Amino acid sequence: MQITKTNAMRILDTRKIAYKVHVYDNGDGQIHGTAVAEKMGLPPETVFKTLVAHSGANLYVFVIPVAEELDLKKAAKAAGEKKIEMLPVKDLLKWTGYVRGGCSPVGMKKLYPTFIDSSAGTLAAMGVSGGKIGMQIELAPEQLAGAVSAGFCDLLK
Repeated sequence: MQITKTNAMRILDTRKIAYKVHVYDNGDGQIHGTAVAEKMGLPPETVFKTLVAHSGANLYVFVIPVAEELDLKKAAKAAGEKKIEMLPVKDLLKWTGYVRGGCSPVGMKKLYPTFIDSSAGTLAAMGVSGGKIGMQIELAPEQLAGAVSAGFCDLLK
């Protein structure tokens, strides 16, 4: 099967970062993280979702396991903000270039400050969106962190 490269993949290729592509059927409309992990046959703790939050005009990216919930207080602390809230889904495409369910931490319109949950640090590989619905990329957490200048910290409720 021919895979069309996404911005995320092109950026990883340019940086010579190894990754594996997983394509899954999203015909059932189930794009939430645990359904995606199940479709790929991967444990949910190894598949991560990309969340975008803001404090005023400042945007931040948080990468956490699909079955978990972002703790906004911990996220604000990591970002050095007093308070942070989720970016409305309607604004996601405008600011990131990605849609809900296909938002990759790699290849957004701008490189926003990015934070990866520390649980990724124990994994040999983690899955994140490949930049479109129906596609995930699997790579080493340190490689992802390097590609988006991310830090690891505790972000979970």
